[in-house]
Amino acid sequence: QVQLVESGGGSVQAGGSLRLSCAISEDIYDRNAMGWFRQAPGKEREQVAAIDIDGRTTYADSVKGRFTISKDDDKRTLFLQMNRLKSEDTAMYYCAAGARWIWTGVAILKPDYWGQGTQVTVSS
Repeated sequence: QVQLVESGGGSVQAGGSLRLSCAISEDIYDRNAMGWFRQAPGKEREQVAAIDIDGRTTYADSVKGRFTISKDDDKRTLFLQMNRLKSEDTAMYYCAAGARWIWTGVAILKPDYWGQGTQVTVSS
């Protein structure tokens, strides 16, 4: 059974916006923090943004001020609003959930569950 399902990816010109969504099954949603990760070809996977069960958020420096992570508890859905997109944002974006964090200067979620990914391509 698919437990995390992303949608909303696509192609957009630089400066444009996209909104990613992730529907998460209730057993996972109600027990975990959630986040968005991305991986571009030739680069390591990185955490873009994460949100804990209290709604506190953290962002990668590269997306601060441009991306917003949010969630709708009634719909058990995670969102990533991406504005002023840059070509450097091109990557596969993954929704993830987990209950463990590590501290590396910022709080990094260690997911136990992953979505299948949705491609975001930004043309310059």
